[in-house]
Amino acid sequence: MGDLNVIKLKNKKDRANYIHHLLNDIKALDLIIERGLIEEGPLRVGAEQEFCLVNDQFLPDNRSLEVLEDINDDHFTTEIGNYNLEINLDTQNLGGECFSKIHKQLESLLEKAKESASKKGIKIVLTGILPSLTVKNADEQNMTEVERYAVLNDAIKSHRRQNFDIHIKGVDELNLLHDSVMLEGCNTSFQMHLQLGPKNFVDNYNWAQAISGPVLSACTNSPLLFGKELWSETRIALFTQSVDTRANSFLLNEKQSRVSFGSKWLTGAITDIFKDNISRFRSFLTTGFIKDSVQMLNNGEMPKLRALGLHNGTVYPWNRVCYGVIDGKPNLRIENRYIPSGPTIKDEIANLMFWVGVMLGKPKQYNNIHEKWDFKDVKTNFFNAARYGMATQFYWNGKYISSYDLIVNELLPMAYKGLYKYGVSPQDAEYYLKIIKNRVYNNNGSEWITRNYRRLLKNHQRYEAMQVLTASLYEKQEKGYPVSTWGMLHHSTESRFKDQRVVKHIMSSDIFSVDKKDSVELVLNIMKWKDIHHMPVINGDRELIGLLSWTDVKGYLETPKKLDNSVSSVMKTDIITIDEYTPVKEAQAIMEKHGIGSLPVVNQNKLIGLVTLNDI
Repeated sequence: MGDLNVIKLKNKKDRANYIHHLLNDIKALDLIIERGLIEEGPLRVGAEQEFCLVNDQFLPDNRSLEVLEDINDDHFTTEIGNYNLEINLDTQNLGGECFSKIHKQLESLLEKAKESASKKGIKIVLTGILPSLTVKNADEQNMTEVERYAVLNDAIKSHRRQNFDIHIKGVDELNLLHDSVMLEGCNTSFQMHLQLGPKNFVDNYNWAQAISGPVLSACTNSPLLFGKELWSETRIALFTQSVDTRANSFLLNEKQSRVSFGSKWLTGAITDIFKDNISRFRSFLTTGFIKDSVQMLNNGEMPKLRALGLHNGTVYPWNRVCYGVIDGKPNLRIENRYIPSGPTIKDEIANLMFWVGVMLGKPKQYNNIHEKWDFKDVKTNFFNAARYGMATQFYWNGKYISSYDLIVNELLPMAYKGLYKYGVSPQDAEYYLKIIKNRVYNNNGSEWITRNYRRLLKNHQRYEAMQVLTASLYEKQEKGYPVSTWGMLHHSTESRFKDQRVVKHIMSSDIFSVDKKDSVELVLNIMKWKDIHHMPVINGDRELIGLLSWTDVKGYLETPKKLDNSVSSVMKTDIITIDEYTPVKEAQAIMEKHGIGSLPVVNQNKLIGLVTLNDI
């Protein structure tokens, strides 16, 4: 979709024209396969690198278009979030030192990006979800000003006709109503491509599904979202919900999400994969079409199947089948979409090699796996890996096995065999697969982030801990050693952001509040139990309607008859509030000017925190 100028399908004529070209592309693909035109070899590998831009506070920096212009290289392109960019790496024929070549090119292109970014005081971070992201970064104002993103957002919102209800439950819990697809922009991935021949393509695709859970478990790197500790690979849950076109209702929703692991094994012909997607998901975008794919084929030209590519670009299975044309020859590839960006380039190339090796090293016993394994076991494995990472127990070959044992004893040896079979350099194989082995023995990205975030929370408020963690992540990345070698941070790690603190850095967000109908007696007891001196009063929509201080209620201790009075009779309703991004010094000046000891922190009049003189 990134190569096309897309518009929203608006009228009957546009829709009929697009559907005609889409169905024509399917006919053309059937003919291409029937005539044996799909490349059987050489096999190729490739990747796409998404990365984050941060400022000197290690917060998202929304100048991606400026950086892109300065880079001036066709390998780079935009992402939906204006603090992200993407690199499309050149494909490499599988064999020899192809993985080292991808590594060198990625390193070179990232250096180019760093050079352009540094001119603007911007740094580059590789991570599945940037730890310092806040909800504010996921609003429509942070959408990259490229027409196709606005069109996609508008189309999905129109189709859905209600806000996105995000609910992810891990160690913490995230409940969020959101009004755009911009939460998709919180996900940063390292998408991996493997071109395969048509002969056993469907069986190989099923194998890609079968190994997804174990491969993901070693590669998780996204445990945090908006400061909450959720899944080991939170991207899996977040991306699924952030572009979901299904509306919530009181009826059981049987439709499949556009972001999906699938619901069953694939059987039949290759084109059935695309036919299934077209049957399930309606198109809502189009572009300009001039040539007829079938006519092109019959005239000796190789069509790019643009209508099919456009539809495929709006359906997001975690293993996606893609059609492409290289040097005039059509090919098929599997795009692995579930692996996160980072933590280092070395880790990413190791992930690519591990996946490709296991794909190609499949023993004969796993041929026709769809006849031997239950698809729901494989799907369960995938989502368990996303939740628990290396702590996952997999149901594999009819028995439960730990992630550690499965990877070390079966999948790594399988990967070596697959790579050697296709002539990959033994030196390369040993170097990168050892990174996977060490990660299994020590820690992967999500484990490092989680352990250190918990440590930082002992001495820092959440927002500051998010920043310190991102800064530490950046410093470790710049040294270039794989994540398995990273040491732990000390919980007292000093913050470098003290001079630029805002209210969000120091406010309490875990606050007790009361309803206006509650009794003064209850308020007094909560204040005593919890040793707090300020109590916000909110309504059912979490809107701030009043404030109580210890001074307001302590007199009731000596008048027991009045303890039954309601909060509404004593609360102050003329309240001074503050925004979470107000500088701390300004908050202090407001408190001193008005002689008050606390300021409720609100967003659209909803209470989100409380800052007191003690916090300052």
